[in-house]
Amino acid sequence: MIGPFERTLAFRYFRGARGRNERRAFLRFVTVAAIGGVAVGVGALLLAMMIVRGFEREIESKIVGFGQHVQVDSYLGDPLEDADALAAQIGEVEGVERVTPVLLDFALLRARPQPVDGEESRPAIEGVLLWGTPQDGQPFVQERTVRGAFDLGADAEGRAGVVLGSRLAEVVGVDVGDPVTVFATRSVGQGSAFGSRPKVRSFYVAGVYETGLADFDERFVYADIEQARTLLGYAPGQASRLDVTLDDIERSPQAAEAIIRELGPPVFARSVYEVYRGLFAWVDLQKSIVPLVISILVIVAAFNIIGTLLMVVLEKTREIGTVLAMGASRASVRRLFLLLGALVGTSGAAIGAGLALLFGWAQGRFGFIPLPQEAYYLDTAPVELRVLDFVWVAVLAVLLCTLAAYLPARAAARIEPIRTIRFGG
Repeated sequence: MIGPFERTLAFRYFRGARGRNERRAFLRFVTVAAIGGVAVGVGALLLAMMIVRGFEREIESKIVGFGQHVQVDSYLGDPLEDADALAAQIGEVEGVERVTPVLLDFALLRARPQPVDGEESRPAIEGVLLWGTPQDGQPFVQERTVRGAFDLGADAEGRAGVVLGSRLAEVVGVDVGDPVTVFATRSVGQGSAFGSRPKVRSFYVAGVYETGLADFDERFVYADIEQARTLLGYAPGQASRLDVTLDDIERSPQAAEAIIRELGPPVFARSVYEVYRGLFAWVDLQKSIVPLVISILVIVAAFNIIGTLLMVVLEKTREIGTVLAMGASRASVRRLFLLLGALVGTSGAAIGAGLALLFGWAQGRFGFIPLPQEAYYLDTAPVELRVLDFVWVAVLAVLLCTLAAYLPARAAARIEPIRTIRFGG
């Protein structure tokens, strides 16, 4: 039990001695340095955790938005037959909320030539993935349509609408309302020894979406599923795959297994964690390594605390001997220095947590740390603040600093009062 005596002396030593004595000035300096070391360790650990959790949240939400929780296709590589009946069977699996048919195949997108310096340039042609979907089949992309609208219906001229990513729109030089032509490459090489002409259809750009995932924003073009079926040569009832939405993403591996048991071969189901295994493995790796590396900073700070408190013991040897001679117990002196270590840890943890909180807010608001989208899928470092992370990191730092104070506390408690009073330490 820490009493008034221990608290009074601990706070006094923590604030530092007054005067211009060089030893005391240096003691104040190393105390501030110890607090700063804890603050740097705690702040760095919290910042790393916020960024890693932000990556996990952004990647999970956006990847799931594109691929849903479970993807069902054929391991033979052929289109799924009678997709509506399969969707009805999948809908009976526990936890399934929605099943969406998808037609997905390679295509070429050509934009109208744009005049440059008064002369017409060559038309821009890009390889894309044409994604056939029902009008209400992509709420994730619909919510992130930044220009125009997610409208796959026909315009006044009878052209069906397509929605493409912002990076793709920039590459081919189109915007909302511009005409585009899509060539279905699926039929190339079929029909004769020289191949048949690819199917071609004119569309107009109904909307432009932006998710922040560069690899996706420059690849996918969304069209009405029936328009895509005709263009890509799929028979009625066929689908490239079925996207399944669950009530809980954490149950996606179990749901995938249940769907496989329900439908049997050649149907195959994969959870989003399996489809994008590399991305989630990368996030898990960061989650496991970052705390280990940053914890070294906190341990180094703990050694600084040991050195600082040992210096306090040396500086206050005569004073400690006096209070022991006046009747203070050795246990009381130990508690005094343990409390001093806890004060250093608490101050450092509070400063570090405050700086981390300020940085996290600023990064979330202004996004001043950019990232190359090609490498990280995101244009700025994401952050996610969790109160529980702040609590356990702060508690861990205070406990570690208190434990680090044990050796100095033990040394202080072993001081012989008669010797220190008689010979000045």
